[in-house]
Amino acid sequence: MSETATPAPNGSVTPAVEGWFTTGDEPALIGTKCQSCGTISFPREATFCKNPSCFSEEFDDVELSRSGTVWSYTDAQYQPPPPYIPRSDPYEPFALAAVELPEGIVILGQVADGFGVDDLKVGNTVELVVEPLYTDETGVRTTWRWKPVAADQESQS
Repeated sequence: MSETATPAPNGSVTPAVEGWFTTGDEPALIGTKCQSCGTISFPREATFCKNPSCFSEEFDDVELSRSGTVWSYTDAQYQPPPPYIPRSDPYEPFALAAVELPEGIVILGQVADGFGVDDLKVGNTVELVVEPLYTDETGVRTTWRWKPVAADQESQS
């Protein structure tokens, strides 16, 4: 789904939020690394280092690892408030995973289409994918999600 989203008749396929992730065959989240202490942040940081003992305001953009380990997970049984855009009516719950990356940060994100909490287990590997979020008059808007890795899925069976 990630690179094969079909655009609207007169539209394009673009990220819903520009600058949060790369697209293509190997998408990656884009974070920042503090030039002074090396603290990694996501989403990008532009004002101050998130390390409370560092006062740097200088950062470099970095592509984060494409895979990580499930640290925690849950499902969203209730529709989030605006500006959330529901994908269906009536609302359909979706899974969320907090994923620890090799860089040492934990990033919360939706789980890929077709997967739910029954497909997740703390310690399993997930990888970043790009999927359609919604379509409007200008085209398809995409977002990043965590997809369980097939090898871990088979070991749970």
